[in-house]
Amino acid sequence: MGKRIRVQRRGRGTSTFRASTHKRIAPVQYPSTTEKQREGVVHGKVFEILHEPGRGAPLASVKLETGENHHMVVPEGTYEGQEIQIGSNASIDVGNILPLGRIPEGTMVCNIELSPDDGGKMVRSSGAYASVVAHTQEGTIIKLPSGKSRYVNDLCRATVGVVSGAGRVEKPFLKAGRKFHLKKAKGHLYPRTRGRAMIAAAHPYGSSKRGARKVTTVSRHAPPGKKVGLIAARGAGRRKRKRR
Repeated sequence: MGKRIRVQRRGRGTSTFRASTHKRIAPVQYPSTTEKQREGVVHGKVFEILHEPGRGAPLASVKLETGENHHMVVPEGTYEGQEIQIGSNASIDVGNILPLGRIPEGTMVCNIELSPDDGGKMVRSSGAYASVVAHTQEGTIIKLPSGKSRYVNDLCRATVGVVSGAGRVEKPFLKAGRKFHLKKAKGHLYPRTRGRAMIAAAHPYGSSKRGARKVTTVSRHAPPGKKVGLIAARGAGRRKRKRR
């Protein structure tokens, strides 16, 4: 008869798969762009630096002169009581938030917006930073931590500096228990057993035998008992090089 596979059990929402979201402090995003930010500067102050379980970098609670509060990633060198600036005319100092079009070439930035006023989407993990490469008519070219370059709208905002906590990945976990508690805080399941290591009744890929007839790609509309592996994959295997 078999049992329900992990995908099916996750969908039931039991405590085994539930993330402890009640411990989370707040989402990291910029305040909405105002007329004062577009034309000048809004001043703020780092009220407190906080730790959020499951997040690799610390958070800073910032109180603006307008009375608004928001949370931002903490660049290296930021401290409690620091004055920060948000706006087009802000100075190029660590912790300040400016549109990419106003940031000089070669500056290291983090927490970059993909589209204007979306709150910040890229380069937010500990130790991450992107570099402003050039300003063009199409937009600003930035070099991402992966090494790739891309165009971003000049009005997209970014924080000057490198995200703090750069040495996090250098310390080994040493014990499975520490990895378990980190994954639990993130809402991830750990340890994760391979489907191939299971019996045939427990997983579609179960048993040590693998036949060529059973493909590892499945439709996006497959039912939960079959939806495992490469979901809606466009192509399986390694792409062949084109002969010139």
